[in-house]
Amino acid sequence: MPPAKRRKVAPPPEIEPEKTEASPSEPPATAADDDKPPTPPPADEPFTSSSTAAPSADADAEAASKAQDRMTRFRALQARAKTSSDQNLKEAKRESQRLAADPSQLTALSRKHANASQKLLKAEIEEAGGDFERKRAWDWTVDESERWDKRTRKKEAHRDDTAFRDYGRESEKAYKRQLRGMGDPDLERYTREKLAAIERAAAAGTLEIVETEEGELIAVDKDGTFFSAANSTTFAQHKPDKAAVDRLVENMKKTEEAILEKRRKRQANNGDDADVTYINDKNKHFNQKLSRFYNKYTAEIRESFERGTMI
Repeated sequence: MPPAKRRKVAPPPEIEPEKTEASPSEPPATAADDDKPPTPPPADEPFTSSSTAAPSADADAEAASKAQDRMTRFRALQARAKTSSDQNLKEAKRESQRLAADPSQLTALSRKHANASQKLLKAEIEEAGGDFERKRAWDWTVDESERWDKRTRKKEAHRDDTAFRDYGRESEKAYKRQLRGMGDPDLERYTREKLAAIERAAAAGTLEIVETEEGELIAVDKDGTFFSAANSTTFAQHKPDKAAVDRLVENMKKTEEAILEKRRKRQANNGDDADVTYINDKNKHFNQKLSRFYNKYTAEIRESFERGTMI
């Protein structure tokens, strides 16, 4: 196949360069300017591709470090939760074991163990020819031994005095119990009030302060009105503060509540807390006997009577 013929193409038209007028502020370009090296771009121009790659790498590294930090904290929280759950499980097991064991039996076992140990030690000392009481006293001082003997005697007297003897003795025990509940006396306040009373009596002339040769101050009552006697009524002039009155009222309320509680328990034991269904004491005991034997069979009938649905 013969080659294709070349077609004649018209030459492109020549484009004349546009003539631009130089601005007066810019000097005309010269041949010397063309020989100068190009000036670098200013600092405020946008970064090139190499400068934008560095911030993206820093951001990725920061995100990775934050994720690692969060994962570390999460692992620490998981470990703490596991440790807490294990401790709670151990405490729950110990508590269940304590509740399963009878404290009275544990006390009895410990008391028996102490008695057995003491008897064994006593037998060993007596076999060796020694005095058990003398050797046991070596472990205690004289003051501790006296306090222990006093405590033992007091405990035995209290155990023997639990039964009712007379109302006077019961009142004395209640009085001592109330004194123990009052707490320790305020000696500073007592001393302060005593000094104030002495000063008032000395200013009024009913009390004279005399200094002895040894330098001791003695208060001398001139007319016998300062110090209390058998027929004195000055104690009635004392006015307690509000706190003391509040303590007295609270103590009286507690006493009243204890009496009512004992009365309710006694009535519950005797069956007096329910409705009155008897006409005398004999009928009361008979009704209690019937209730004890037949209440479990007549419960539905009595409930129907109370609801009013019994036909």
